[in-house]
Amino acid sequence: MDPLIQQLSPAAMALSVVDFWQKMDALAQLIGLDYHDLKADHLAMRINDQVVAEQVHRAWLSEGQQISNAMINGRAIIVIHLDSALQVTDHKIDCLELPYPSDKAYPQQGWEHVEFVVPSKAQTAEQLVEQIKRQFPLMAKKWGRFAELGVKVKLSSPQGAGERLVNPTVAFKHQGVCIKLHPHSLQAVIASEAK
Repeated sequence: MDPLIQQLSPAAMALSVVDFWQKMDALAQLIGLDYHDLKADHLAMRINDQVVAEQVHRAWLSEGQQISNAMINGRAIIVIHLDSALQVTDHKIDCLELPYPSDKAYPQQGWEHVEFVVPSKAQTAEQLVEQIKRQFPLMAKKWGRFAELGVKVKLSSPQGAGERLVNPTVAFKHQGVCIKLHPHSLQAVIASEAK
């Protein structure tokens, strides 16, 4: 088996999630996010090669059921509901997001981000930012210093065809790790497509 495919296999990724979570936790502390009471909605992988993505996709299908295959920003985004949730500290994560490659190459392949649900009625990313600042005062204090801390903040509202639930996103990136916050779970967004 190709070493990269083996490295991205469900068994290997389940082992590497602890290391990823520690890096994510360090980023959360850096930005002042107390995520412990938030629902960890899903984990996302990044893969640079189409053939590798196809093989990894097939391997992960043995771990759960594919609940979405949406075209977002010109590429397929696969969501798999896992039969056995990934347990990391006190969080159980039951969905995997597997975006197929785009024209952007990631310096490392494997776990790339975790998304947490911050329940909100925000319709825009800017409205979500205002709520996040109110909910996490330490983050609000640090907000103006993110650039000097090396943290990139990105606001977006990615949407697949047919999605009716607006789910703006605020993403924080630092040293190859990303935390995303949004108002609705991935499963709720996918369910909105069926309405």
